[in-house]
Amino acid sequence: MSESRLPESLIQSLGVQLTPVRRLPPPWLRTAGWLLAVAAIALALLWHYGAEHMLRRWVAEPDIAVAGVGALITAVSAAWAAFTLGVPGRPAGWAWLPLPGLLLWVGASGLGCLRDIVVPGATVATAHQSGDCLMFIISLSLPLSALLVWLLRRACPLRPVLTAVMIGLASAAASAALLEICHGFAVAATDLVTHAIAVGIVVLANALMGGRLLQPALK
Repeated sequence: MSESRLPESLIQSLGVQLTPVRRLPPPWLRTAGWLLAVAAIALALLWHYGAEHMLRRWVAEPDIAVAGVGALITAVSAAWAAFTLGVPGRPAGWAWLPLPGLLLWVGASGLGCLRDIVVPGATVATAHQSGDCLMFIISLSLPLSALLVWLLRRACPLRPVLTAVMIGLASAAASAALLEICHGFAVAATDLVTHAIAVGIVVLANALMGGRLLQPALK
């Protein structure tokens, strides 16, 4: 009789030791929380540089404003996709969510390659100045990526590498959008290539490191 009751008592003892699992907020709400950090950085940059120069550039060169909007859309959608991929049962197709914003960002930025024809005499960044843009995007992407990784570790993403790619894309796109506040040059071919290299470095670094950092949550 005691042997038949042993499994039931064991189950009861295990049940007493269990702690309630705190439900994570929905992906959109966690995305909004991360965007608060991006907004705080934007406010700091605007306080330091002001908005007048940026607005003048946007009026003179509307494609730059469109590219900035595309980068912001990419950042929001990639962060949302990362948080959604952290929810069990969500399909990998969510990784396509940033594609429209990415196409807008790249397409509008590509018009900068025609800057000398469209806007003769426009101030184009030198190779050294483009390197400063590269360092800006990479440096700012580090804390933004770290924050996303920290926010996602509790989510136990079943696709850690794909989630990390979304983290890298979101961080790099947000950094590129923030660069518009202090960027004083037209987007020419050298600048476009530099931005692409910076985004590629951030995404690759997150895929290699971010994926490993998210994997322990599966153990």
